[in-house]
Formats: sequence, C-alpha cells, structure tokens
Amino acid sequence: MLKICALCKKGEMPGKTIARKGQYKAKGGTGSKIARWTMRRFMPNLQKMTLIIKGHPKRVYVCAKCIKKGDFRKAA
Repeated sequence: MLKICALCKKGEMPGKTIARKGQYKAKGGTGSKIARWTMRRFMPNLQKMTLIIKGHPKRVYVCAKCIKKGDFRKAA
C-alpha cells in the first residue's frame, strides 16, 4: 500500500532544508548567508481508514483534508 491518499491522490512533495550561517542584520551582523541545503520530503498527514470502495470494504490511507471534507463512506 503506497503512502498516497486514496481519494485525492496526495503524496509526498520534495523540498529543501536550508542551513544558514552568519548573524542577522537586525542583531548587528552583516546578514545571514545560505551555507548549504539538502533535499528532504514533505509527507502528507495520512490516516488509515476502512472505506467502502466499489462496494467492498478496503483499508486505505486518507489525508486529513479529505477526512474533514467527508466525501466518502466508512465501512461499518
């Protein structure tokens, strides 16, 4: 089972972690510089739920935004 929302197909997104060096100008320095950056993954807020899909109960991941919308039928 992939870590993707079963309803809206939301998955992981790429991003960066930025390491900064130097003192900020507001604190009396010459400004901060970007020293290095590394790639990272932003994961969606997925919850495991049992839903009715094509007439049968199935255990899938659903994101928090879709849970708030409520566009699905839960299995009893």
